[in-house]
Amino acid sequence: MEIAYDLCNWGAQTSVVVRSPIHVLNKELVQLGMYFLKYIRCTIVDKMVLVLSKLLYGGLGRFGIQRPLKGPFLLKKETGRSPVIDVGTISKIKTGDIKVMTSIKDIQGDIIKFTNGQERQFDAIVFATGFKSTVRKWLKEDGGLFNEKGMPKHKSPNHWKGENGLYCVGFASAGLFGISNDAKNIANDIFRIVDGK
Repeated sequence: MEIAYDLCNWGAQTSVVVRSPIHVLNKELVQLGMYFLKYIRCTIVDKMVLVLSKLLYGGLGRFGIQRPLKGPFLLKKETGRSPVIDVGTISKIKTGDIKVMTSIKDIQGDIIKFTNGQERQFDAIVFATGFKSTVRKWLKEDGGLFNEKGMPKHKSPNHWKGENGLYCVGFASAGLFGISNDAKNIANDIFRIVDGK
């Protein structure tokens, strides 16, 4: 979404492929949700944030963007899929400056065939399809932290501590809230070691 927004702002005729349902939130809604997650159940925070998101953006279905059935924070916790943080892209989609396309069926040179039967020619195609951990390639002695895919062997909340003083932050697929919790757990653990308790 951010790449499409930047390209559009610099005059490119831009399209994005939205292959599956996504949540769209702005930075303030994410921060608000993360604050309330400290005190309120995730399902309630999700409902609150989704109401605010609908008030802010309206229904995005007519533009080709569907919402998942699960809320944004629960989805992040269960699957690691983060909501899209809107930096202005949605307004460009609503004005038609950025087109939303269905999934790609085939690419032949500069022609893309989409699953809805459309074919369009593009000068450039940018693939921004996700994250894959490479920790197993560069960390040889992992202290029992990571599985063969480079993700924690143990489920949250016991995923952050390995052997011999090795810790990991941000691998729980829990977004900034999870990173914050990991950092606090590690700081507390180091304090206990240094303090001798």
